Amino acid sequence: MPTAVPTPAHTPTPTPIAVIGLSCRLPGADGPEAFWTLLRDGVDAVTDVPAERWDADALYDGDPAAPGRTTGRRGGFLGDVSGFDPAFFGISPREAAAMDPQQRLTLELAWEALEHARIVPAALRGGRVGVFIGAMTDAYATLTHRQGLEGIGSHTLTGLNRGVIANRVSYLLGLRGPSLTLDTGQSSSLVAVHSACESLRSGESDMVLAGGVNLDIVPDCFVAATKFGGLSPDGRCHAFDARANGFVHGEGGGVVVLKRLDSALADGDRVLAVIHGSAVNNDGGGQSLTTPDRSGQEDVLRLAYERAAVDPALVRYVEAHGTGTRVGDPIEAAALGAVLGGPSRDAGLPLHIGSVKTNVGHLEAAAGITGLIKVVLSLVHRELPASLHFATPNPDIPFDELGIRVRTELGPWPHAAEPDAPLIAGVSSFGMGGTNAHVVLGEAPAGTPGPTAAGAPEGDVRQLPYVLSGRTEEALRAQAGRLLDHVTDGPETAPADLAYSLAVTRTAFEHRAVLTAGDSAQLVAALEELVAGRRGGVSVSEGRLAFLFTGQGSQRAGMGGELGEAFPVFGAAFDEVLTHLDPSLREVIASGVGLDET
Repeated sequence: MPTAVPTPAHTPTPTPIAVIGLSCRLPGADGPEAFWTLLRDGVDAVTDVPAERWDADALYDGDPAAPGRTTGRRGGFLGDVSGFDPAFFGISPREAAAMDPQQRLTLELAWEALEHARIVPAALRGGRVGVFIGAMTDAYATLTHRQGLEGIGSHTLTGLNRGVIANRVSYLLGLRGPSLTLDTGQSSSLVAVHSACESLRSGESDMVLAGGVNLDIVPDCFVAATKFGGLSPDGRCHAFDARANGFVHGEGGGVVVLKRLDSALADGDRVLAVIHGSAVNNDGGGQSLTTPDRSGQEDVLRLAYERAAVDPALVRYVEAHGTGTRVGDPIEAAALGAVLGGPSRDAGLPLHIGSVKTNVGHLEAAAGITGLIKVVLSLVHRELPASLHFATPNPDIPFDELGIRVRTELGPWPHAAEPDAPLIAGVSSFGMGGTNAHVVLGEAPAGTPGPTAAGAPEGDVRQLPYVLSGRTEEALRAQAGRLLDHVTDGPETAPADLAYSLAVTRTAFEHRAVLTAGDSAQLVAALEELVAGRRGGVSVSEGRLAFLFTGQGSQRAGMGGELGEAFPVFGAAFDEVLTHLDPSLREVIASGVGLDET
């Protein structure tokens, strides 16, 4: 565990919070695996504004003072924000059309995060599960109101209400915990994570989903950022670099599933990382409403590490707010150096910092959750990716004096003075109104469940069942396609773990298929047939389960023996049945002697 530091009498013993699942939809990265590939490969996912969004050339003007014009023509965009399967979530097409796409995206992210945590969503119904989502923009409301009063319909009120972004998830899953949409500006999603952790620590919630969303579907945000003076004219985030000239818009979102660490361990959950502590404050006002204040940032950092009972000298990396602005970068660097850097660092071991905004842009309300997911993935893979577009250090930042260094290459975490010391990192996110948040993260404790699912069969298994389902036949084939991509191009997964996860940790929908395979080649071939429609599934309606005993006697001697050896659960159930009949029947069944073969 991290080295503890003395804490004041009023500071309670920190309760570690486990991150047990996550999901994300980001520019150039649909899901955690794709996001890690993007980070690992140092990809800049910022592009020109897609033509289907708006005519960027028509709105462009090099003069930031030009009325109704913007200096920005680039940003981090999702490939499709209109695609949504309303029937999957029990929503009518008419209501879905009236819903803010941020509501739709949050529903998808919440479902995917629970699947990543290996939790069947229906199992949470009626439970004390909280939902905390950060959001700050109303772009869809802007589009709706442009239609005039005639554009208001029966679903407009709920479709555009920002609070419903979190409430939709609670309603869909039947959750009884707190359900809040938080708006603290650009720090919203990290404040949501902090609030979620506090709900867990107080016992108000037994599990929480926390995250944030942001979509740039109208050009108004680009024009507003230009007039504010914060938008980068060259469309690149040069965090902590001498070329820092403003931030770059980005869109997307992410959700994490959180539990108290002791509960996660007791339940056998896979722990990805641990949140040791967090803090939120307001800087109380700098030179202006939107100018960050160094002392306020220092205070939130000190409070976070005090509450986490973690020595700041153990921190190896901080995912900075890092917007790439001339004013903000030097202030943030100075605060990090004062609290986490300087002479308290081990000799030759500076604090590494970076900013995911250099990869995907500034996701504003979803910026903090994006940075947190980046750090969780870095802890899981035990590698730190590079922060992009850093060539010449900002002359207003005395890096050596502060004891900090921008991470510029992919590689292992910096070695600590104690090689066995756990990996510790921080994540910062700041709102333009002065609301600051910082989260202290660490790697999962040794011995916690890893990639192999608890209860999955081990050893040489000749054939395994792979269970797939969807609400429609098309959805079933789409699921098969996703699994095919995972098997052929994704990270290597133990066959037994894959089969177990599909059978036990996924919702069983109406259209189903079970593929049996003894190796990956057989599984790929079966999946290809299902995707192409050469193999079909079955449609299952709700009903009671029944067993039919044909009365024909034995089929062959020793039937079921190999099954019992390969699958201990079946073997144990079989043994239990024999104890109620006659244990000697095992020998009879195995040999076939004495069985009625008529």
